[in-house]
Parts: sequence; C-alpha cells; structure tokens
Amino acid sequence: MKERVFQIVSQVLGLPLDQIHEQSSPENIEAWDSLKHMNLILALEEEFGVQFTDEKIVEMLSVKLIMEAVEELLPQVKNDSQR
Repeated sequence: MKERVFQIVSQVLGLPLDQIHEQSSPENIEAWDSLKHMNLILALEEEFGVQFTDEKIVEMLSVKLIMEAVEELLPQVKNDSQR
C-alpha cells in the first residue's frame, strides 16, 4: 500500500518517486497546492476504491497522514465487499 501511495503522490505532483517520503507535505513540496491536493484525493479514492470525508481530506496534509487515512478505510472496504 505504501508504494502505491508514493507512486500516486509522485504522479499527481509530477515529482520523481525518490523525492517522495512520509514527511512530504504542502510545506516542503512547492507543487502541492490546493488543486493538486484535490487531484491527489481523487486519484487515491479511485486507486483504493474508498471515499474520504471532507474533514479527512482537510487533515490529509502529508504522505504519512494520507497512508493512515487509507489504512483506516481499507478494512471497511473489505467488510463491505463481504456483505
């Protein structure tokens, strides 16, 4: 999952994969503006088949926080698909 998140961040922000790390955020990546953030959220939702709440989207301001948010929703997706 970590590699998939890193790849999506790299693709959406247009940065080489080796420049992405868990502490990457809008504060240390100039290209990470509000529009790119929404593109990132949409790409993550499509890749993982999840949907983030508005509150969660606002909180997802680093790669580490993004990975935590995805992990929180992945068990829910698994449980929903078993019903």
